Amino acid sequence: MGIFNNQKTKLKPAPQQIRVEKVVVPTKPRPRPSLTPHHSSSSNGLRAPSSSQYSASPRLSPNPRLSRPKSASPYPSSADERRTAASRKRKAVTSTPRDSPAFFGDDSESEDDDSDPFRKRLRRSESRSVDLNRKLRHKKAFGDDARDPRIIHAADIASVATKCPPIHGAKPEEVAIELQYPSRCKRERYELVWQKDKIDAVKDILSVVEHVAETYLTDDEAKPFIDHNASFRRQMERAISEKYRDVPVFRAALQNYNDKLLELVKNGTVAKNIEQIHHLPPSLVSFILNQVYDRTVAPKVETLTKYEAGSDNVYGELLHPFITKLLVDQTKMNSDQVFIDLGSGVGNVVLQAALEIGCRSYGCEMMENACNLAEAQEKEFRSRCLLWGVAPGRVQLERGDFRTSAKILDKLKEADVILVNNKAFTSSLNDALINMFLDLKKGCKIISLKSFVHENKTAINDVANSILDVQHYRYHEGWVSWAAAEGDYYISTKK
Repeated sequence: MGIFNNQKTKLKPAPQQIRVEKVVVPTKPRPRPSLTPHHSSSSNGLRAPSSSQYSASPRLSPNPRLSRPKSASPYPSSADERRTAASRKRKAVTSTPRDSPAFFGDDSESEDDDSDPFRKRLRRSESRSVDLNRKLRHKKAFGDDARDPRIIHAADIASVATKCPPIHGAKPEEVAIELQYPSRCKRERYELVWQKDKIDAVKDILSVVEHVAETYLTDDEAKPFIDHNASFRRQMERAISEKYRDVPVFRAALQNYNDKLLELVKNGTVAKNIEQIHHLPPSLVSFILNQVYDRTVAPKVETLTKYEAGSDNVYGELLHPFITKLLVDQTKMNSDQVFIDLGSGVGNVVLQAALEIGCRSYGCEMMENACNLAEAQEKEFRSRCLLWGVAPGRVQLERGDFRTSAKILDKLKEADVILVNNKAFTSSLNDALINMFLDLKKGCKIISLKSFVHENKTAINDVANSILDVQHYRYHEGWVSWAAAEGDYYISTKK
């Protein structure tokens, strides 16, 4: 009984009631209010183009559609050209929340920053320094008269004439449409059709609207374009959804978008905004390059599988996120520098360096089919950059053997970064490259997929060891076209 009585007396103070009160009392939801000023402090700013999204896992183009035939080669040659079907399928651009940290920085920004949304936007670029010498605005894109950019229109690739069926609910007279870009150029022609491995007009258009609003406009200017509740993009999404399938409403929303964007182009808003930024977000870089590829290389991609087995001329590519990691994050290139791709394939990396960095960009390739497609890409690339109102760095593509090309041998002396996709190169070609590196300037970076310095040193390898400091890295899954797994790459610095 004594024990029972002691237990009873211990239970009487009812400490559990005190605990219940403590749980109820702390109802101060501080975390949520902190998001509101965080959001409002950036309400008038352009969203920051960030390259950090590529630091962990690759983000492919925002516009899913073309899958390319898989290369018969297990390795790349020297290019960055050839995508597996899985990696080539692109994901649609999704609306980024307006309070996304990718665009709105952190709470430590002072309130004074709101007075200059463009400066704040540049500072919010997470892992990229600002290249103030880079001038993005294209000098010919904002004249008084509409220019013909001489592009390959989407309708030239995917249309009723090319045997693509109209989307569900589209009448014959409703199929043809046009899309305005952020420049004074004439609009691109599309047709509302769909076929596997062809340009998906609807997704392409929605992606363009998203990129225009996110990159070229301030938050307030972007609201009519991409606001989640009521915007041109939202109206188009709803109209084309399975629930509605209302093509006239889609066309009307597209026309309103075209008219509003053209108004902002004509009154100087878009040009003024471009002058305040110094680089494009990686997602837009990838999207523009994919547009170029889809209209030039994709229709003829099967020609790239024709190569001589056992030679140096096998084919593969490094994908956009990998190149962004290399050029922006690791070698930290700027617009005053020189980039060279030795074995440039159809020119993907050369074009990406010119667009993403704004530097002088050179490439050399000897495979005839790849050279033909590279020239087609370079022409469309120039036209697309004009259409988007942005100025890339100078591009020059050379045909022939880079070991004997006078232009390439001369430019190597100026090079700041060199890419050699030597995964499938023969040992004799890699040895020849080492001799070429003797003339590089001190500090030049050489990116390769196979190291030029080996443990078992021959005379040639002793030369490489004496002139190069080598760092070993691992690339992520999905960053190359010939394998889904991770792999090795090297950045060598000329001593």
